[in-house]
Amino acid sequence: MKTLFNLLLICATLAPSAWAARAYDDQDAAAQQSLNPVIQWNKVLLTIVRTPGAQPSTVHPTRSFAILHAAIFDAVNAIDRTHAAYLVRLNDVPRNASQDAAAASAAHDVLAALYPAFQTTLDAQLQQSLATIQDGKQKTEGIVIGTEVARRILAIRSTDGSNAPLIPFVPINAPGQYQPTPPNFPKPAFTHWSHVTPFALRRADQFRPGLPPSLASDTYSDAFNEVKSLGIQNSTTRTADETVIGRFWGGAIQNYWNEIAQTASEAHHLTTAQNARLFALLNLTAADTVIAFYDAKYTFRFWRPVTAIRAADTDGNPETAADPNWLPLPTNTAADPSYPGAHSAISFASAFVLRTFFRTDHFTFNATSEVLPGVQRSFTRFSAAAHEAGLSRIFAGQHFRFDHLAGIRLGESVADFVTDHFLGAREREDDRGDR
Repeated sequence: MKTLFNLLLICATLAPSAWAARAYDDQDAAAQQSLNPVIQWNKVLLTIVRTPGAQPSTVHPTRSFAILHAAIFDAVNAIDRTHAAYLVRLNDVPRNASQDAAAASAAHDVLAALYPAFQTTLDAQLQQSLATIQDGKQKTEGIVIGTEVARRILAIRSTDGSNAPLIPFVPINAPGQYQPTPPNFPKPAFTHWSHVTPFALRRADQFRPGLPPSLASDTYSDAFNEVKSLGIQNSTTRTADETVIGRFWGGAIQNYWNEIAQTASEAHHLTTAQNARLFALLNLTAADTVIAFYDAKYTFRFWRPVTAIRAADTDGNPETAADPNWLPLPTNTAADPSYPGAHSAISFASAFVLRTFFRTDHFTFNATSEVLPGVQRSFTRFSAAAHEAGLSRIFAGQHFRFDHLAGIRLGESVADFVTDHFLGAREREDDRGDR
């Protein structure tokens, strides 16, 4: 390992260091310099996944966030050595190597591998990141560390099953069974995702929820009538604020929580090492929550509210009445089964990580929406934002309340497991390297 490290160090020393920085104007450069490199590269990935056509339609973006932040964490932690490594441990790593350079190098190499079409932009971003770090041996050592960690983690994840073809979904025409939903009838998404190797969980079904309620039960009829009334496009029972909530959280929910984590990090003035751990915990948890809820969704194959409400005359429940023209607030419905709720699972998993990391649920912040520009929602607790995000899917006509509750349990179970078993504190080692 020491020979390899020295060889990479020589190569990094010979690499160009300034040409790509010219791609950024002075105003952009000043803004970039004020950012911690972990947040900086988290923002870069958010920009990529929000670019139309950039994210492969059969690869869930939480995988990219998890790989990015796993590599950043292991690279920074190889120098910092305060916590257990996630996957990669390097020997003979200098304790005074630049953590910022390691973070930037690891991030760049991961994203360049995952999004090769963005190579030029990512190269420019790397040079901009490195331009803020004093030249010298410590910087060069950090670059080498980041490069090696990224290479190893990418190699490990290259066979995780994420590039497998979708599993054909054959609808079953029976009450309670998921069908592609009107009016656009989208092809079911991520049918293969439960077969992707988890990042932390032992298996996808480790925290699989129990069965959804019987169609004849009071639990079902109560949830049915709630979403039928609140979730319809022109609801007369949904308040104006609930309509805003239903629309506000309508984007990719993991993006919201990465931005909430950015806000919390900046308010607490976290170091590079602290940020590396926070964002790794957050995104490893989110990625495994997605794997877990797709396992449950395609195991139970429970119908969405729009199907249930239009076909209520077939469900055998006298407390439910059909409305053959019912459509949800945003018109279309997400392209997968209803149970459990994805927004609820990811939101409660994320809130769990944040309140565990900061050792409090209390935090005053504003959240922004990627689908309602200029609109903000204000919260004083992480859990309050999670509750609102979960309930938003009822107001939007996407989910039943029991989907929401099952999502809460699933998300918090995954988060509890990850925070208990990964990236935990360890005793500081001496300067001789890893034991």
